[in-house]
Amino acid sequence: MKKYIVIFFLLFVFFETKAQVKLLTLKELDARVDKGKDTTYIVNFWATWCGPCVEELPNFEKLQTDSSAKPIKVLLISLDFKSKLQSQVIPFVTKNKLQSEVFVINEPDQQAFIEKVDKKWSGAIPATLFVNKGQNKRAFFEREFTYQDLITTLQNLK
Repeated sequence: MKKYIVIFFLLFVFFETKAQVKLLTLKELDARVDKGKDTTYIVNFWATWCGPCVEELPNFEKLQTDSSAKPIKVLLISLDFKSKLQSQVIPFVTKNKLQSEVFVINEPDQQAFIEKVDKKWSGAIPATLFVNKGQNKRAFFEREFTYQDLITTLQNLK
């Protein structure tokens, strides 16, 4: 009996700690950002194969955990192909212990997606979108962010 309890417990822990990465369309992203009127969303577009993207991810993670005073939500949107979800994205998220919500973009035409996110976006990553619907604020950046850059941008968004 103890043997079965131990096996059950180990299976529970294994499945409970597996990284949660979901597919996301632009329509779903818009709906998500729209419902948080008092929240500033920081949407980072990245990929597992992008060195600068991977380098800046800890800054977004730190921002998410350090931002207790102001309602902030970090969303990490991977531009990896959705066929790489199981083989690359989930293992990457697990290995790096990412705590922010992680999504893989689920759009048939990534160029059309890019243009809808921001008309000035060339498609280069890393790229980050700051949105606060309640304050009608929006800012898009096609560059890498340090932690201090993120703090400064949030302060300037007020």
